[in-house]
Amino acid sequence: MRVKSKAAVGLLLGTVIGVSGCLSASAESGPKASQTGISTMSIAAVKVQSTDKATLPKSKAAGGVTMQGDVVPQIIKKVSPSVVGIIGRTTNAESKDQGDNRYNLAHGTGVILKSDGWIVTNTHVVQGLTNALVVTSDGKSYNISESFEDEVSDIALIKINAKNLQPAKFAASSQNVLVGEKVIALGTPISFSLRNSATQGIVSGLNRAVNAAYRLIQTDAAINPGNSGGPLLNMKGEVIGINSMKFEAVGVENMGFSIPAETVQYVVRQLFKYGEVNRPALGVSLEESWSAIVGLPGDEPMTITKVNSSEAKKAGLHEGDVLYRVNGKKISSIVDLNELLKSFIPGQTVTLWLESDGDIVTRKLVLSKDTGSSEDAGSEADDS
Repeated sequence: MRVKSKAAVGLLLGTVIGVSGCLSASAESGPKASQTGISTMSIAAVKVQSTDKATLPKSKAAGGVTMQGDVVPQIIKKVSPSVVGIIGRTTNAESKDQGDNRYNLAHGTGVILKSDGWIVTNTHVVQGLTNALVVTSDGKSYNISESFEDEVSDIALIKINAKNLQPAKFAASSQNVLVGEKVIALGTPISFSLRNSATQGIVSGLNRAVNAAYRLIQTDAAINPGNSGGPLLNMKGEVIGINSMKFEAVGVENMGFSIPAETVQYVVRQLFKYGEVNRPALGVSLEESWSAIVGLPGDEPMTITKVNSSEAKKAGLHEGDVLYRVNGKKISSIVDLNELLKSFIPGQTVTLWLESDGDIVTRKLVLSKDTGSSEDAGSEADDS
């Protein structure tokens, strides 16, 4: 089941670099969710849409006063070897007659998962990229030998033929992350020559449902085109999220979003095991309440607008039924449902609490496999 809500509007926006090297960025009159993973470089102007605190070491300042040292440089030094740059030609660039298109390139960032060359990044970083190269922190370049992509989560796995790489340490969960705690973002902003750039900020919010299938971490650490696929780090040097998008508009600043570590791990496990995400679905299309769409607090249920799968029909679900709970848990948004379904696989059975023809009823439903089609999607975003 695709997980974008009706209200979400996404724009994949690249930064354009002209012959002079001057930067120009597109701006919209209203805030839009902009995926930051691909920074596009072109001779011709081509528009691309698209913790716990660690114990700080003590040092002695002038006058012999003991003060806490800054752990940020140490974290950056430790984690940077686990961050890579990814660059290649885009399908969009190759399809246009632009003469010498050697500079029609797009790039992003990745994080080393395993020492034998497995790397996690965003799907929108590598999707449609040809002749791609991965550049490690020591300046070595590698071709991508294998890749697996999941569009729904925007997580992708790529493989390079390398050994003895330094994997990043992922936090077991981002559930212990606190709003206000310091974070560091590493990536490749704007120009590929700026690999392993670091920015610092705080966690601005948690459990954000913004143009995404699953809940996101919000941060004010600067995340620019080319940063997507890079890590968001806590003060232990652990990856708590993979940077994916930001809001971009005139007057809107420092609103970046990262995919939480547990969602990354969920997708990665599935990709390693199946080569795809074996994602379950209820087999119905769902409409969120007005409150859920505009972001008001509340637990108003969703309404079934279409019954799609044979399993859902067999369970006795009907158009117009109102869904209150799944396995005893209140569900009021598509994102809520997607988060819950991460614990299941197709073929398993769940219990639904519904209002049907004015009566409160329960139904046993065998989960179908999400095909990613619009019929399974429920509420979908309008892509700009």
